Amino acid sequence: MEEKYFIKTYGCQMNVYDSQRMAMMLEDMGYQKADKQSDADLVLFNTCHIREKAAEKLFSDLGRALIIKNERLEKGFSTIIGVAGCVVQAEDTEILKRAPFVDFAFGPLTYHRLPQILNDIKAKKTAGIVDTDFPAESKFDFLPENKALGGCSFLAIQEGCNNFCTYCVVPYTRGVEYSRPVADVIAEAKRLIETGTLEINLLGQNVNSYHGEDEKGVERNLAYLLNKMAELDGLKRLRYTTSYPADVNDELIACHKNIDILMPYLHLPVQSGSNKILKAMNRRHTRETYIEVVQKLKDANPKLEMSSDFIVGFPCETDADFEQTLDLVDKIGYIQAFSFKYSKRPGTPAATMDGQVPEKVKKERLDVLQTKLFALQDAFNQKCVGKTFDVLFENLGRHKGQFIGRTPYMQNVHALGSSDMLGKIKQVKILSATTNSLEGEVIKNG
Repeated sequence: MEEKYFIKTYGCQMNVYDSQRMAMMLEDMGYQKADKQSDADLVLFNTCHIREKAAEKLFSDLGRALIIKNERLEKGFSTIIGVAGCVVQAEDTEILKRAPFVDFAFGPLTYHRLPQILNDIKAKKTAGIVDTDFPAESKFDFLPENKALGGCSFLAIQEGCNNFCTYCVVPYTRGVEYSRPVADVIAEAKRLIETGTLEINLLGQNVNSYHGEDEKGVERNLAYLLNKMAELDGLKRLRYTTSYPADVNDELIACHKNIDILMPYLHLPVQSGSNKILKAMNRRHTRETYIEVVQKLKDANPKLEMSSDFIVGFPCETDADFEQTLDLVDKIGYIQAFSFKYSKRPGTPAATMDGQVPEKVKKERLDVLQTKLFALQDAFNQKCVGKTFDVLFENLGRHKGQFIGRTPYMQNVHALGSSDMLGKIKQVKILSATTNSLEGEVIKNG
């Protein structure tokens, strides 16, 4: 009987990419994907440590996994439980202290060792493996060839971060910045296109600090890479995320004017509209330089729309600071955004700062901000009614004959159609809109 695996992924798009690559490694080993956790011989949790109570959520899931493992054991089936990702890097051996039934745990930089770890466990060579190295070798050099899993694919080009924002754990869990060579990125992109990808989203913790070397050993920036990607036959859409405002240069801005397949949507996290708070966060931009960058981008491509990240209730944030954030939102006019209450991360400078904002105040501010952000999102969606967009369909909807795709602006679109729409780009006329999605009709022969 073939063994089955089940992966639960938390957090960012980089984690989604990592989970996809681990799944490919497991399938190369002969595993099949399980539809549910109770059918899996291997259960793997790929964790994120950015959001509040990340470790607690993991240990809650591990508790449920143990119950399932014991139920399977009563039926004569064994189960291997593993944990991957940033929580492992942050918690290290604490994972096994709190959950001694976990068979292995490794950080985000060492998951290429998964096949060897599983072979060692099955051979009874070892148990309770914890691997939180920052290896000298790049994990990308040891991964199997990538392949398309649908019309849209993630492609990691950069990992780690050198910015050390005072609230963030990424430099401690993903390490310092590393950029893949240009040739490796292009080769992976070609394989994705050959196996059915129409849209590629280039990923990195700080993607626009990309500095991979070309064949001559010359460091190249993201703008260079985007232009190389645009030359690939068969690629219809191109995106990149997540960007750092201070690293948006004129060459990158020009890409939004000159590269037709670069989508007119950019996620550019600002975090706060207050210069005082931005300085306390150790962000390398001010509200003024951020607004200037956005204006240059929109001048380059008048169709460009923005999304962003916000943290409310950062230490020492006053009502006046928060009002500056609201004012910035009005000035930019985001069509989507992610917003969160500040929460402490052990080991980060902000966790021990004076002036921690009371939880009640953080919640009140978040409610106000989200009301404004959702109103902007809804207004943009309503303006789309009656317009026609190219939509890349990726998933089945909840209703019979319904399919879900995304517009160039990353909006969810529901439309009726047939299964041959999956992984294809179709012209869709938008019939109605809500805050979170659009309803459309596929144009015949579109």
